[in-house]
Amino acid sequence: MGQQGEGPLRSEVNLLLLERLWQNKEGLCAFSASLEGSFLALPASTTKGSVLVYNVMELHSHCEIDAHRSPLAAMVLSSNGMYIATASEQGTIIRVHLVSEATKSYCFRRGTYPSTIFSLSFGPSTELPDILVATSFSGSVHLFSLGFAIDQRSKRSGSFLGSILPDSVSDALDPAYHHVLHNAGPPGVKSYAVIRTVDKVPDTSKSESVAFRATISIITYNGYFQEYSSIINHQNESSWILEREFNLLTVLPEQGICA
Repeated sequence: MGQQGEGPLRSEVNLLLLERLWQNKEGLCAFSASLEGSFLALPASTTKGSVLVYNVMELHSHCEIDAHRSPLAAMVLSSNGMYIATASEQGTIIRVHLVSEATKSYCFRRGTYPSTIFSLSFGPSTELPDILVATSFSGSVHLFSLGFAIDQRSKRSGSFLGSILPDSVSDALDPAYHHVLHNAGPPGVKSYAVIRTVDKVPDTSKSESVAFRATISIITYNGYFQEYSSIINHQNESSWILEREFNLLTVLPEQGICA
């Protein structure tokens, strides 16, 4: 899935990095600023979805990951540099790779039909299960829980079908296992979402159980800001609550922030 090595001489690596930057017309990149793993990720090709991961602390190429067949449309590194999530121009599959080993860890199906992924964002917490959020051309918001994906993978591998099929095939047979908020914004309008916090809360569906609440902020190119709370219980069932919403184009001038 990927190749890891020491990399060439520093000067050659810098030239390679400059070449990737010059070819990156959309300015697509991802960065993690952490003592545990400080990496810069850039598209490694304009014809396929490969990623070049550069170690900015040691100034060398860390690895190159072949994530998708089609060119990349979105990517993000987790805050601690452990994971990198990518989506291609097709937008149907989101893959998460372990940066240290350059190997695929998770594969999520966003949907059946192509849809441009506008943004990807990991949750900030390192103690709670990692959560990934995506916004798409359809106007929907997609939430993926890496922790629950591990549970489902264990159940699948213990089944008869999972025992005789390779991961690549059984992944394709999985339903769209994630949480979707439909019509969060108008279709076709670019949007960006970030997970601000992830907290443990009491699970109302079962006593003595714990649920996880993610606070998600969304901003669209037509000026709207939304904040949602998404609660995932122990059965991986989710609920969405709109906490607040306003139009920045009307609120900011009234407060005298904009001219």
